[in-house]
Amino acid sequence: MASTMSQRAVLKSALAAGEKGIGYWLTIPGPAVVRALTGIGGFNWVLIDGEHGQINDKDFYELSCAVAAAGASPIVRVPNAEEYMVKRALDCGAHGIMTPMCHSAEDAKKVVAWNKYPPTGTRGFGPMFAGHAFGVSEGEYAQNADSECLVMVQIESQRGVDSVEEIAAVPGLDVLFVGPFDLSKSMNVPFGSKEHQDAIARILMAAHDNGKTAAIFCSNGEQARQRLEQGFDMVSIHTDIGVIVQGMTRELGIATGKTQEKKSGGYS
Repeated sequence: MASTMSQRAVLKSALAAGEKGIGYWLTIPGPAVVRALTGIGGFNWVLIDGEHGQINDKDFYELSCAVAAAGASPIVRVPNAEEYMVKRALDCGAHGIMTPMCHSAEDAKKVVAWNKYPPTGTRGFGPMFAGHAFGVSEGEYAQNADSECLVMVQIESQRGVDSVEEIAAVPGLDVLFVGPFDLSKSMNVPFGSKEHQDAIARILMAAHDNGKTAAIFCSNGEQARQRLEQGFDMVSIHTDIGVIVQGMTRELGIATGKTQEKKSGGYS
């Protein structure tokens, strides 16, 4: 019988069952935003962005618990691949950790070690709060964390692409996550060019050849649909701030007559 923690590991369970990982990027440190957006339904993960979002480690606990309460897995992206950052995010209840800029297999091995308790890894022990986002006791969390918390690295550089087959083969690594914008800049090629798309396809193949989940950042639902059709297992569909700005821009345009609104029932 699966542990309670396994049952609460929403994204890991979905991926293991062959389902797609559908999520979005959280950049605003507000549990109310989490509850409003995740409450729509259909999401099994939310990325809590501690790298580029207006979020830092003091927000990780509250946001992780809010995401989990809304029925999805909180995935925390730490600002940099540093052991203390990974530890802090895990101890706040993250269901998975994403580290940016993985350039080599050695980078990936370090990240895996930081995510696992001894003797497998080097994670310090102190999970007083970590189980809250799983709804389990400290003891159950400690017993199951190594197997239930996802380890993700971002491949978003030319060096990372050059080493992607070796990275994908690292034991204990669960997800290779493509950062397409940084990848384009690192390769010094236009976004969406043949060189760019070939690199993304190489990452996808390396992940699947090594039994890993292939994931990618997408800016909208159309991109996400295309990437799923390409074979990716896990996609984001948008960012919270992107949805807010787009929605407000559209409504402002309708109000000022600059955007043509489609006819609808409206108000009487």
